[in-house]
Amino acid sequence: MDNFSKRKYLLAAIFILVALIYTVRLFRLQVLDNNYKQYATRNVLRRVITYPARGLIYDRNGELLVYNKASYDLLVTPRELSAFDTTSFCRILDIDKAELVENLQKAKKYSSYKPSVIIKQLSPENYAVLQEKIFRFPGFFVQARTLREYPQRTAAHVLGYVGEVDRAKIEQDPYYTQGDYIGVTGLEKSYEKELRGQKGVNFQLVDVHNRIKGSYREGRSDTVAILGKNLTSTLDAELQAYTEYLMQNKKGSVVAIEPATGEVLTFLSAPTYDPSLLVGRSRGANYQKLQEDTLKPIFNRAIRAAYPPGSTFKLINALIGLEEETITPFTTFSCSGRGSRPIRCTHDHYSPIGLRDAIRESCNPYFWHAFNSIIRKYPKADQGYNVWRDHLLTFGLGQRLGTELSNELSGNIPKDSYYNYYFGQNRWNALTIRSMAIGQGELLITPFQLANLAATIANRGYFITPHLVKSVWSTKDDPQDIEFERHETSISPEHFDVVIDGMQAVVEESGVRYYSKLDSITICGKTGTVQNPHGSDHSVFIAFAPKENPKIAISVYVENGVWGSRYAAPIASLIIEKYLNDSIAPRRIPTEERMRDANLLNPIQPK
Repeated sequence: MDNFSKRKYLLAAIFILVALIYTVRLFRLQVLDNNYKQYATRNVLRRVITYPARGLIYDRNGELLVYNKASYDLLVTPRELSAFDTTSFCRILDIDKAELVENLQKAKKYSSYKPSVIIKQLSPENYAVLQEKIFRFPGFFVQARTLREYPQRTAAHVLGYVGEVDRAKIEQDPYYTQGDYIGVTGLEKSYEKELRGQKGVNFQLVDVHNRIKGSYREGRSDTVAILGKNLTSTLDAELQAYTEYLMQNKKGSVVAIEPATGEVLTFLSAPTYDPSLLVGRSRGANYQKLQEDTLKPIFNRAIRAAYPPGSTFKLINALIGLEEETITPFTTFSCSGRGSRPIRCTHDHYSPIGLRDAIRESCNPYFWHAFNSIIRKYPKADQGYNVWRDHLLTFGLGQRLGTELSNELSGNIPKDSYYNYYFGQNRWNALTIRSMAIGQGELLITPFQLANLAATIANRGYFITPHLVKSVWSTKDDPQDIEFERHETSISPEHFDVVIDGMQAVVEESGVRYYSKLDSITICGKTGTVQNPHGSDHSVFIAFAPKENPKIAISVYVENGVWGSRYAAPIASLIIEKYLNDSIAPRRIPTEERMRDANLLNPIQPK
């Protein structure tokens, strides 16, 4: 065989081999490989995300606080669009044509091939009409969603709200895509991963008329959505509603805690708002109105507003003095009444006065002397001040308590460096900062911290991190209880007895008793009147009850309430009575009505 014949057969063999390779490859793609089928049928396949229902939120007694209701998003795939009757379409959806055109342009700009939401949160009524006629509108399809519903219409600042995820979050977490919803504030945000569940995917076969013909591969490619987990909160729904009832037409906050567990029983920032306002297609407009409201209903005063604690702070100064052994339960100090120096007394009472009665009378000079004795125990003022400050920190003051709610303020317990900078090194002493003795000056404490202070005194020297969720669960038979840390203060338990006796005397022997003393329950409390340069003073009260084996500790802060005994103390006593007795005694109904009807939102002129 010559060379020419050999080359001929070699070329023929190469062509046959190449043809064989292509044949085998095409056979695999067209017959054996399912991916080819999927690519080939892409024009009739629709990938539909199935969103799980978010977890439900219950109160401590099993009352439902948040559940889900049906909603629907309308999506469009721009490349599948064809001419349609826009007038009829807009009439079905109850939108104007300009909105539709704008949304279509945004969808095309985003992607011609990927579906995007064009109308959010259709009502069930609009959805029902659209489903009957959607075959007339190629390129459009509906995706089921859920919206939050609030049967109690309370606890807005605790529960929070859900909103559309932003681009920053999408880039941070691949779980989210454009149009997804996410917890923005409150428990919805703190427990987002537990509440959101896991998305699923359904592949649907759709004909040229946009009608669903069935599942692709009989559903074998689908993934099932996993429902979000439920939360059992620490709130008492009935008590929360009652607290909001009493605090209507007032600015301030109320926080109540179960001392033994740290569970928050009621949590209110007033004025509050209806959480259902931030649900549905009107959410954006409603949010804007709430933001522009001069009363700032969205602002969470319970953890975001830091105030001077006023006379409630005298309890801690007493405890530190006892621990530092600069005073005893029997130590007395003189008081010259309203002519006292360097701090004026606001009450006329006998002198000298001991610790228990000083708490009852809220004697400013007594607590100035107690504070001064702590600072002067040490060679230098800054040394004594730092010892005093370190005691305060063990009560959780001057730092975030670590609640589940975001943006909690730490308050302010100034460092000695602040005074060194302001007055100069070794150029200040207890007299220079004497306002700290009575809870004024640079001291700032949140109402949440004040409630925790009441719980700490009730526990005789410790607190559990205050929290708003008891457990997370998928089924009631398998709750995942959440444990929180116990914190010990630097004060020995025996020192609390005389302070608690003084708190009992405040409620039973001072002017507070007329509107706040209960017949069957021993309340231990302390009033505070906080100076306010912008109007009437603020009314403050902290308390716990019963005296033995306390079940509730509370702080009430009423802005422009003038005296602690005028509004804060009666409101606190009513909430305590409601929680412990389930009802208000008939003789106390006039007090309840007076608190409910008090309107402090009108402009208040400076005194």
